[in-house]
Amino acid sequence: MQFGVSTFITDQGIRPASLGTALEERAFESLFIAEHSHIPVSRRTPYPGGGELPDVYYRTLDPFVALSAIAAVTRSLRLATGIALVPQRDPITTAKEVASLDLVSEGRVIFGVGVGWNREEMMNHGADPATRGRLTDERLLAMRELWTAEKAEFHGEFVDFDPVYAWPKPVQRPHPPIYVGGGEGAFRRVAEIGDAWLATNVSPEQLGPQIERLRTRAGRDVPVTVYAVPDDPGLVEGYIRLGVERVLFNLPTVPESETASYLDRLAGVASGFR
Repeated sequence: MQFGVSTFITDQGIRPASLGTALEERAFESLFIAEHSHIPVSRRTPYPGGGELPDVYYRTLDPFVALSAIAAVTRSLRLATGIALVPQRDPITTAKEVASLDLVSEGRVIFGVGVGWNREEMMNHGADPATRGRLTDERLLAMRELWTAEKAEFHGEFVDFDPVYAWPKPVQRPHPPIYVGGGEGAFRRVAEIGDAWLATNVSPEQLGPQIERLRTRAGRDVPVTVYAVPDDPGLVEGYIRLGVERVLFNLPTVPESETASYLDRLAGVASGFR
C-alpha cells in the first residue's frame, strides 16, 4: 500500500514547491492535483458534490506548471494529475507537457485523466458534452502514439494528423501510466486504454464489488488508487483488505502556515500502516 495526497493547488493556498518539499519530508509517495481551466459565470451544470461549488474550483493553477515546480525540489515524489480534463486539452500540446514533465522529473509522472462534469466549461473549449467520451478516447490514443512512435500518425473522428515528429519522448516506457478517473461508466476506458483506475472515495464495502466488476471486464488485475480519502484509519484498513495500490488522503487547500498541521495528521495515519 502506498500513501499519497490529493488536493487543489490554488493561488490562495500553499505554493507548489513548498508543498512538494513538505510531502517528501513526510514520506508521502505521490501527489495528485486537480485541474479546472476556468469556471463559467453562467454555469448551469450542478456541482456533483451538491450545494455551492467550492472556491478552490475557481482558482486552480495549471497542473503542469505546478508539478514542474514541485519536480525541481523533490527527488522521489510521484507527480500526478488528478485529473487532467482531456476533452478540454489539445492532444499534441498535452502529450508534450506530459513527456516534458516526465523528462525533467526523471520518470515520476502519473497521467490521471477524466472526461469532466462541467458542461459549460468544456463547451468553452469547443468540446460537445454529448461526445466527450469518444473525444477523450481518441485524444488519449493519439497521445499514446505521440509518446511511442518516431513518426506519429493518427486519423480519427475528432483527432487527425499525418506523420509528425514529436519530442521529447517520456522517460517511462512505453509511456507514463494512464490512471482513468470516474465511476463504473469509466470501466470500458480503463479496460481498453488505462493502466489503472482512479476511484472516488466510496466506502470499502462499495468499492470491493466495483473492483471485481472492473477486473472481470478488463480481464486483468487492474491496479486501483482511491482519491480524496478522509484521515480515517478504519477506512484505510478497509482499502488495505481490498488490496488497493494507493490511498490518496484529501488535503484541504489552506495557506502554508496551516498546511503543516494537516500533513502531520495525515502522515500520522499513514505511519500506522507502514
